Amino acid sequence: MAPDLTSKQRQILQYLQENAATKTYFKSRLIGQELGMTAKEVGSNITALQQGEYDIEIEKWGYSSSTTWKVNV
Repeated sequence: MAPDLTSKQRQILQYLQENAATKTYFKSRLIGQELGMTAKEVGSNITALQQGEYDIEIEKWGYSSSTTWKVNV
């Protein structure tokens, strides 16, 4: 995995890679619940993942009760 990522970013990336094959939309709040982070932590760390080359495409999708991310592998 990418050595320039923080441990939280690696956790989020791994979570998305493992689940994006069966799911397309992810809420920051729910990712946070799965990984023991706040929705805000997830959102700020996903931003770093969006800018890297990690064989995964992450797009900010919605802002309702929690930011939703559209993820494609």
